Amino acid sequence: MTQLADRLVPCGPILDAKAAERAHEAIAKRVGEAMAGVDAAWAALAPVFAASPYLASLARKDGQRLPRILGGDPGENLTMILAAAEAVAAEPDFETARKTLRELKADLHLLTALCDLSGVWDLDAVTGALTRFADATLRAALAQAVRQEVDRGALTHVGAGEDGPAPGLFCIAMGKHGAFELNYSSDIDFSIFYAPEKLQVADGVEPQAVAVRIANHLGRVLQERTADGYVFRIDLRLRPDPSSTPPAMPVDAAMDYYESVGQNWERAAHIKARIAAGDFAEGQAFLEGLQPFIWRKNLDFAAIADIHSIKRQIHTYKVDDRLTAKGADLKLGRGGIREIEFFVQTQQLILGGRQPDLRGPRTLDALLALATAGHVTLEDAGWLSQAYQDLRALEHRAQMIADDQTHKLPESDTDRKKVAALWGQDNLRSFDAAVGKILKGVNARYGRLFAGEEELSSRFGSLVFTGVEDDPETLATLKRMGFSSPERVAATIRGWHHGHIAATRTERGRELFTRLAPRLLDAANATGAPDQAFNRFADFFASLSSGVQIQSLFLAQPRLFELIVEVMAFAPRLATTMAKRPTALDALLDPSFFGPIETPAVAPWDPADFEGAMDAARRLFRDQSFRIGVRVMSGSADARDIGRAFAELGDLIISGLAPAALAETERLGGAFPGQVAVVALGKAGSREMTAKSDLDLMTLYAADDPRGMSAVKEWGAETFYARFTQRMASALSAPTGEGTLYEVDLKLRPSGTKGPVAVSFGAFGEYYEREAETWELLALTRARVVWASSPAFKARAEGAIEAALRRPREWKKTAADVIDMRELMERERPGKGDWDLKLEPGGLVDIEFAAQFLQLAHAANGGPLRQNTGEALAALREAGLADEGALSRLETAWRLEQDLSQLIKVALEDGLDVEAEPKAFKALLAKAGHVSQFKSLKPKLAKAKAEARAAYKAIVKAAG
Repeated sequence: MTQLADRLVPCGPILDAKAAERAHEAIAKRVGEAMAGVDAAWAALAPVFAASPYLASLARKDGQRLPRILGGDPGENLTMILAAAEAVAAEPDFETARKTLRELKADLHLLTALCDLSGVWDLDAVTGALTRFADATLRAALAQAVRQEVDRGALTHVGAGEDGPAPGLFCIAMGKHGAFELNYSSDIDFSIFYAPEKLQVADGVEPQAVAVRIANHLGRVLQERTADGYVFRIDLRLRPDPSSTPPAMPVDAAMDYYESVGQNWERAAHIKARIAAGDFAEGQAFLEGLQPFIWRKNLDFAAIADIHSIKRQIHTYKVDDRLTAKGADLKLGRGGIREIEFFVQTQQLILGGRQPDLRGPRTLDALLALATAGHVTLEDAGWLSQAYQDLRALEHRAQMIADDQTHKLPESDTDRKKVAALWGQDNLRSFDAAVGKILKGVNARYGRLFAGEEELSSRFGSLVFTGVEDDPETLATLKRMGFSSPERVAATIRGWHHGHIAATRTERGRELFTRLAPRLLDAANATGAPDQAFNRFADFFASLSSGVQIQSLFLAQPRLFELIVEVMAFAPRLATTMAKRPTALDALLDPSFFGPIETPAVAPWDPADFEGAMDAARRLFRDQSFRIGVRVMSGSADARDIGRAFAELGDLIISGLAPAALAETERLGGAFPGQVAVVALGKAGSREMTAKSDLDLMTLYAADDPRGMSAVKEWGAETFYARFTQRMASALSAPTGEGTLYEVDLKLRPSGTKGPVAVSFGAFGEYYEREAETWELLALTRARVVWASSPAFKARAEGAIEAALRRPREWKKTAADVIDMRELMERERPGKGDWDLKLEPGGLVDIEFAAQFLQLAHAANGGPLRQNTGEALAALREAGLADEGALSRLETAWRLEQDLSQLIKVALEDGLDVEAEPKAFKALLAKAGHVSQFKSLKPKLAKAKAEARAAYKAIVKAAG
């Protein structure tokens, strides 16, 4: 036997002589006569206790602990600690069991630290001692937990032997615990599974309830803090889908999960899996059943790429990146332990199915096997092996200072000097340089080993969503990308990786999403509104019934995907359409999507089915308006095309629902001998509609016989066509299960709300000849017959409208009326700021008034009549009916304001401040306004409005 005291050597300098002296005095008071043995080893102990308050406290609290460890052989001491831990399984008193395990943990920690720091044990011996103790305590804790259930009458007895204390239930050690690689202050990762039919439950007791309570008891035994501390923190989150499953899972449910939605990182985690406690035979059978899941002999390209993604989500070192010791995360940071482990595990997953020699659970053993098989150079394997050992040693020393479960080197120089001292360094600058060299070397080799593959990180940093806990660097990356709640974003993406939604429920769907995720986050960042973009994409993504086709499309057409994410960020109504009706996105699969905007020539529904027609119209409207809206967002069509497209869509729906409303009216009241037409006014009439335009409509009718009656209810003409108008308005505006269409406004009809809702042909002509006010005639310049019950009546209605407009007028009175109307509007409905493109001086109202006034003024002499404002201005200019420069300036302003209005109406809710929108949206506005940057747009718009205002005044005042 060799005493540990004889083998101890100083680990480094005495960092704080006063701290060492205080530790010496405190230990001497507790140790008493055995202090002579302590003093004999003090030269080696002083550097340790000067740097580590935790280790000093372990030596101080129990006067026998340090002399016992120093005076014994390290291996024999470890054996006694492990035997004592195993014996706790039989301890009848629960609290005594908990206390004993905590005291043994203190013994182990002091023994392991001294052996580690003096080089008595190498890394394998250190991690092996920690892991063997974890196994012993887990087995003892499981026996204690089972005894609790026996005492309450839920289990019939405590089992023994290979079946474990609860036959059918077992614990699978995972991660570093499974590979005998536990670090100094590690938690222990394990999963609890059970075969319900084998658990010896009492009559009437549910096996699941018992298994869950056993899991909870384990927490009380091992990780609950008492006056004596804790044994191990436990982590049960490596079980299948931990966010939605109980802490102990039935074997069959677990196997179903792995076979259906198990991920590659879970395959990697199971490389290290082994039975640690419980029913060994049952557990071994479970692991054997998992072997085909872990080790696949046949992998296609997509599967290999997805495995490689475990690595590619980590941002590799670039020349301008800073990899320094200060605050370095030795485990998860760049150049850290995880990079070495990820490289080894990804290679094992790809190659291990066909090469069993590569399946070793331990990192260094597996790295050597890969080098031996020629999959990594011996030079790289040797360098990474040494780096791994150095990083693990540094990690242990950072944890020894205060028993913190930390993997980071301290930020402060004072605290980092403690780690340096325990690592044998007396110069902080040299220590930092040595650590930095290791980190950079690991990260450089890591990146080189996967060179040339598609990056799955971001220019902002790593994007790692494997595992069950947040990756600190990924959270930092998400924060840099502008997300307000990085934890929520990370949890959402992990849930998608777990197959929580239909789009990622298949293996192929998850493989595609692995590639799509970083592109999604980058695209969301690029919008300047990442939260809105991500949240709305999440709604859409969760609504998909399958994700393979759409994700493949997004990956194949990155610009289209970026456009969709922009829509998510800036166009909430379009985003809602995609979320509620993902089939709207089918239009994007059409190769002609970005070609000329075409509207179906005929409404695709049966007018005899009124309710069916209403639903079909809403589906058509949703799909077509989505298509048009995306074209607006893409900037691939100008405002005139967009306005016409929205208007043609309105025409199609009106021309499809008007006959359905007529058929429904005839069904209710009987057929009526007569004709009817639907006239669009306002922006619908002028084909200048936007995404938010309502429908200004009027119905004109003529009875074949003024005294005619409907066949069934004997309705007169006024009643029949009023019912028709009401049915039509309802068909266009009422919500159904398929959504809504338009707001319908009938107030522009003769006499407005005071007159009948349907206008007879005779009353129309008489009203506009004798009673109509100037504003009503201005509105009539935009009147357009959209549908009529016969071509002949359509022509007759168009003739009546033109006749009303071409009657002689008194120029000066018309001009004075226009001026008065505009001034009244400015008083009662003033503009709301620079971005009010309608009501502000020089806005669309001024331009429309000028065009409508000139048409009214010259119509009697054969002047042009055009419903569309831009076409009217061009026709008036060509006819020389006003100053050419003034009309040109009005046209220029109209085109600019239409271009901007189309985008704003698609993207923003009314009242939102354009100036407060993200930079990316401002860039879209700049593009729509034909300038290179947003800061140039406002002056251009102001100039256009000022010129339009001056032109409007010059035109109407010249006439007055």
